[in-house]
Amino acid sequence: MLKPLGDRVIVTVAKQEEETVGGIVLASNAKEKPQTGTVVAVGAGKTTDDGKQIPVSVKEGQTVMFDKFAGSQVKYEGEDYLVLHDKDLMAIVD
Repeated sequence: MLKPLGDRVIVTVAKQEEETVGGIVLASNAKEKPQTGTVVAVGAGKTTDDGKQIPVSVKEGQTVMFDKFAGSQVKYEGEDYLVLHDKDLMAIVD
């Protein structure tokens, strides 16, 4: 499994629905920009200039919301993941 460094978080992105309830197919640019995903791994946290470590604000298994254009997409062992900095996360979804 991947282990993120620093304040990075690895997320599996939830799939978005392609159609509305009425059966209308939406163009990719018409979809909402924020996306959600499940945290699969978290780094140790950000290290400050004076050596203190600030822990990441989320835990493995939580569902989070992030901007569509945030992070870097990676493929590992046939699975697609998104690697984000902790600051790129917008919310925890309950």
